[in-house]
Amino acid sequence: MTRTMSSRATTRVLVNTGHGKGKSSAAFGVMGRAWARGWTVAVVQFVKGGKWQVGEKKLADHLGIEWHTLGDGFTWESTNLDETAAKNRHAWRVAADKLASGDYDLLILDELTYTISYGWVSAEDVVVAITGRHPRTNVVVTGRDAAPELVEIADTVTEMRKIKHAYDAGIRARKGIEY
Repeated sequence: MTRTMSSRATTRVLVNTGHGKGKSSAAFGVMGRAWARGWTVAVVQFVKGGKWQVGEKKLADHLGIEWHTLGDGFTWESTNLDETAAKNRHAWRVAADKLASGDYDLLILDELTYTISYGWVSAEDVVVAITGRHPRTNVVVTGRDAAPELVEIADTVTEMRKIKHAYDAGIRARKGIEY
């Protein structure tokens, strides 16, 4: 039988994509589940900067989960897109090293899809690193507009579709719900 998805029988690649809310929240649910099973877990956040103190990071700190927020904030807030791109390329190098290391049972690559769609990292480089990851490492990737190459290698792809969102009615993000 020819398998077009990830060829690993014991580890998984999950992709949470789409324009609806909940991509990262779902990934952090997997983070909690993995931690509860005694897994070694790490998170690498792309795009997002450290300005927002998100609840998931506080939880990860409490649980002893390794967490790296390596972006400088949302691109529409950037004052220097070249610097933003450089920070996200650096984040990818960190993530690629972690994928190959064998140190993790689960690696969450939060908002990785944007680095591909903005042209900061090639889809080919991401696919090579994920498919060549250490055999122990499961991966969850989040972000809108996942590249077709990423969808192809994933074992499970979930698309979050927005039907209605509070932001559209002018309701701001609420601590404990959105972050």
